[in-house]
Amino acid sequence: MNSDETRREVVISEADAAKMVEDGMTISLGSNYPLAIVRQIIRNEARNLTVVANAGGWDVDLLIGAGCVKKVVGYYFGAGLDVIGPFFRAAAEKGEIEVWEFDEGMFLAGLMAAAQMLPFLPWKAGVGTCFPDINPSIKTFKDPLRGETLLAIPPIRPDIAFLRASYSDPYGNAQFIDAGFSDTAHFRAADRTVVQVERIVPNEEIRKNPANTSITDAAGVVRAPFGSHPFSSAGYYIEDIAHLQEYRQAAYECVRRGNRAPFEDYLKRYVYEPETHLDYLDEIGAKRIFSLYR
Repeated sequence: MNSDETRREVVISEADAAKMVEDGMTISLGSNYPLAIVRQIIRNEARNLTVVANAGGWDVDLLIGAGCVKKVVGYYFGAGLDVIGPFFRAAAEKGEIEVWEFDEGMFLAGLMAAAQMLPFLPWKAGVGTCFPDINPSIKTFKDPLRGETLLAIPPIRPDIAFLRASYSDPYGNAQFIDAGFSDTAHFRAADRTVVQVERIVPNEEIRKNPANTSITDAAGVVRAPFGSHPFSSAGYYIEDIAHLQEYRQAAYECVRRGNRAPFEDYLKRYVYEPETHLDYLDEIGAKRIFSLYR
């Protein structure tokens, strides 16, 4: 953590966070859906993004449907409700986006390689599979010490990681109630990290349990209560299944029937017309939002 003499507050709005994204950048999205920031990125009409996401889901699918993505890096692309993202599937099958594919272990190895500023990380799992064929950036090589065949996993280096944690102090030191699976790997690999949180707490609260601090000195902290809606946030709220079904119906109408109008209506109502995250919550409605509160 920063010392008392040098620390500075880094609390910003979701609009400020999204302004960091330039066309063609590589951004990563953590495991807990920083959707208040994602919606603002779409409002800004960012284009040609490479999106890094472990178990990337609804957030990645939304970005693809909105035309923001040229390439995805990950090992699974679901969209909630146990379905593969409709826009991801359609765009991948048509060759409209590039898919940089590997398994979960290779994904984490790529982030670790970037964090350690290595040209690659050697990996044993996957030797003898078709991964080097479907992803030519993965190379086989001979271990110079023991002579066995290994895989060279290239670094995955995001320009910015956008993560969602439970809470943070104003100085960018964030903690999770849930596991925050692999988010620390995104944080270490990225040039900068912005963390979206449910609450901002005093630094003294963070210092009560310093071992629980997973992200330190983030470049920005965005306070966004219910910011992962329609997904859940451990200790705060559960998934909005009805909203996920609404999205899925609009997306399937577009990709299966060629009728984009319902999805454009969805974007207009939930992304483009609400100018801020609080405006988005107004559109969802207080009764519905607080019915999810736990």
